[in-house]
Parts: sequence; structure tokens; C-alpha cells
Amino acid sequence: MKKANILLCGMAAAFLMTGCATVPDLTQTETELISEYAVGVLLKYDKGHGRRLVDTTGYELAEETAEPEPELPEEEIPEEPEPETEETPEVVDVSQDEAQTQPAVSSVEAYYGIPNIMISYNGWEMADSYPPQAEGEVPYFTMDASNGMQLLVLKFNAQNLTGEDQTLNMMGYRATFRVSVNGEASKGALATMLVNDMQTFDGVIPAGSSVDMVSIVEVPQGTNPNTIDFILRGGEQDGTMHLQ
Repeated sequence: MKKANILLCGMAAAFLMTGCATVPDLTQTETELISEYAVGVLLKYDKGHGRRLVDTTGYELAEETAEPEPELPEEEIPEEPEPETEETPEVVDVSQDEAQTQPAVSSVEAYYGIPNIMISYNGWEMADSYPPQAEGEVPYFTMDASNGMQLLVLKFNAQNLTGEDQTLNMMGYRATFRVSVNGEASKGALATMLVNDMQTFDGVIPAGSSVDMVSIVEVPQGTNPNTIDFILRGGEQDGTMHLQ
């Protein structure tokens, strides 16, 4: 390649030189064409000559062969769970035939198995407070009804059927009572400090004698008890006495 360059340069110089007998006469145009051709050949084989224009072929190929960017997976939007239908709690009307779900019993002593004593129901009374206070008397314990309520006092009598004193301890029988008035839901008898409260009575009934006892429950003011169911608890199964 180096020899070709030298040869071409010599040829170009020979053509350009004047006064040489071996060079034919050339017109100005022919001389310029030969000079341009010679210069072009030199530039073609000159490794040191850099092109002014940038060869973008490689770039275009790179762009064509560039791998496409992977598509990002679409975010899966979690489906909103369907709102659960709230179940309406079943309302149980415990007031309907509550007494009928429990076996009827004939008496308090029969239910608890109390020997030698007969307990009888003697009626009821309504009161705003109990026990009633005599004029000038200061009772050791009294209870008042809540606002809009009254005390329904159920009266009982415990009679000793023998000629000997009999001890009666209702707490020992784990006695508790509930009361249903006019078919309404039953309410627990109030716990009191009365010595004659039948739920907590613990005393001696003299031979051939009797004692009065009570069981008290709150009812709405103005209640007129047409039916009263007395529910006894503490035994193997609840029992019901239909007082009226």
C-alpha cells in the first residue's frame, strides 16, 4: 500500500510538472481532472485520514437489534371482598310460655325436699318501700322501689307440722327465686337483709307454730298482677309454681 501511494504521488507530480518532453500537452480542464482523481485515490488508501462524517451504520444496527424492554407486569388490584351480610341476631322472647318450659311443682317444700314444714302462699301487695314503717319507728332495714317501679311483695307462711322445734335454712338448699308477672319475662327476686326474706331465711320455727316470709321483685308502676308464676331454682331442674 505504501508503494502504491508513492507511485500515485509520482504520477500526479509528473502530470503537474511542465517542461517535460514525455508529458503530452493537456488542457487546463484535463489537468484539473487528473489532479482531482489522484487526490481522491490518495485519500482512499490513506489510513490516517479520518472521515468527517460519522458512520452511523453501527448505531442503526444497534437500535434495530436492541431487545425490547420487558413489559412490567400489571399490578393486580386485589378484588375487594364483598361485604359480609351481617346476620341479625335472633331475638328470643323469653317471656313466651317461660313457665311451660319448666315442670310444675306443687309447693316450695316439695321442690326442695324440706321435711316437717309446709310453706303456703298467702297473697301479694304493692309497695313503694318495704317493710312498712310505723309512726316513730326506725326500722333496721328498708328498701325503696326505683323510679317508675313498685315493689311486688309475695307473702308466704312456713308452718311447723311437728311438736318439736324445726330449723329451716333456705340458704342450705341454695334456694333462689324468679318471678314472672302477667306472662312477662321473669325477674330475679331481690336480695335483701330482711330476716324474713324466704331466699335467705335461716331460723327456728317453734313446735306447732309458723313464721311469715316474703319474696320481693320490682315491677313497673301501676302493674296489676293477674297471673304470677314463681320459679324455683337450686335443685336439679327449675320448677314453677303457678301462684295465681
